[in-house]
Amino acid sequence: MIVFDQVNKTYPDNTQALKEVSFEVADGEFFCIVGPSGCGKSTILKIIASLETVTSGQVQKPANISMAFQSGALLPWLNVFDNVALGLEAQGLDRGKTQEKTEKYIAMVELQDFKLKLPRELSGGQRQRVGLARALAVDPQVLLLDEPFSALDTITADELHQDLIKIWQATRKTIVMVSHSLEEAVTLADRIMLIKNGQVEEFFQIRLPYPRREQAHSFIEEVHKIRKEFLK
Repeated sequence: MIVFDQVNKTYPDNTQALKEVSFEVADGEFFCIVGPSGCGKSTILKIIASLETVTSGQVQKPANISMAFQSGALLPWLNVFDNVALGLEAQGLDRGKTQEKTEKYIAMVELQDFKLKLPRELSGGQRQRVGLARALAVDPQVLLLDEPFSALDTITADELHQDLIKIWQATRKTIVMVSHSLEEAVTLADRIMLIKNGQVEEFFQIRLPYPRREQAHSFIEEVHKIRKEFLK
């Protein structure tokens, strides 16, 4: 679904964000990128989203990609329904089809009772659900998630983790997520890529069954294994 082949990214100030980065993401995979702040993980996401261009190397990716942001990035003057419908309207769908798909994805994130609420009337977790519904409503081949739960309290983030897994299992979308939390990455991902100083350090295949529990010995072992490489 996505291929990076010897990708380099250097900014105008000569900061090299990515150095010979190569990886592949399979169709339907939940792929998570972790690493220290400033390591280049967000740059990779922006390149996939066509928000950045590469300096050299090759990138293969589908055209239909959507993104859910850390803040939710909702339009404050639009209610939940209209925020979710925004991308569908931009695609030129007729009113009936737009309403049908908007209702479907609002229901998928369990906000049926809040569809006429404005963003300011929602909790942080609810705003993230709206952002996720909006990103899914356009039926992307790839869903990008840029640290979408980092600003939420632990209980809300845990609830959204479980909801995201259910949505992924129901839709089988290819998901590429950036996270600063190893525990979050192990909770969600099929495979984790560790990147440091703009270079790929290692890949970790997570074979634990869902749902994954942080208290389980196998879960703790996976986190410790990745953290050992993270801290090298």
